[in-house]
Amino acid sequence: MNKIDLNNRTAIVTGGAQGFGLAITKRFLESGAEVIIWDIDKASIDNTMQTLKGKKISFQIVDVSNYDNILKNINLITKDKKIDIFINNAGVAGNNEKVWEYPNEEWHRVVNLNLNSVFFCCKSIVPHMIKNNYGRIINVSSVAGKEGNPNACAYSSAKAAVIAFTKSLGKELAEKNIAVNCITPAAGKTKILEQSTTAHVNYMLSKIPRNRLLEVNELASMVAWLACEENSYATAATFDLSGGRATY
Repeated sequence: MNKIDLNNRTAIVTGGAQGFGLAITKRFLESGAEVIIWDIDKASIDNTMQTLKGKKISFQIVDVSNYDNILKNINLITKDKKIDIFINNAGVAGNNEKVWEYPNEEWHRVVNLNLNSVFFCCKSIVPHMIKNNYGRIINVSSVAGKEGNPNACAYSSAKAAVIAFTKSLGKELAEKNIAVNCITPAAGKTKILEQSTTAHVNYMLSKIPRNRLLEVNELASMVAWLACEENSYATAATFDLSGGRATY
C-alpha cells in the first residue's frame, strides 16, 4: 500500500460508518488524517467507533438531505477545527423499476440523498475552505451516471447530475487552492447491493470487463490521493473506477 500523506488534515466523510465510506475513513486514518464521520445509522456508527477506538476519529449523526442539519453541524465543527477534506459519499440505490412504474416519492428520496445532499454539503463547506485557502472535495458518483442503468432511473439521473455539479463547482473554485473531483465506481462489495435485485446486480456485473465487483479498498486508494495536497492540479474532473466498463 502506498503511503499517502494526510498528516495534519481533517476530513468529513458522509456515510463514513459503512461500505465505501468506512473504507475511506480507515485509509484516511492510516494516512494520518483526523476523520469526522457523518452517518445516520447509529448502530453502524457505534460499531465503527468501537472498531477504530483510539484513532483520531469522531462522529456526528447528520441527515445529509437536510440543509439546516448540515449547516448546523458544519458551524459546530468549524468553531475550533479547520476542515481540509470533504467526501460526499452517502447515498442510496433506490428501487429497481421501469420509469413508468417508478414511484414519485421514491424518485424524490433517491434524488435527495444522492444529489441534493452533495449540493447542500458543498454549499455549507466551501465558504470555510475559501476562508482557509485550502480544500479537497471528492464526490462519489457512479458509472451509472455515465451510462444510465435500466431499472434505476432515479439513481442514474442523480449520479449523472453529481458529475455535472462537480465540474461546475470545480470551475468556480479553479483559481483557489481547492480541488473538486468526482469518482465513478462500478458496483462494489457493499451493503448498498442489498437494496438492489439479484437480476440488477447480475446485469451490472455482466457489464464489467474485469468480471468482478469493485473492492472497497481500491476505491479508498483513489480517494486518498485525490484528497491529498499532492493533487494540486486535477479539478472539475471525473475519475473512473469501473473495471473497464466506462466507455468515455
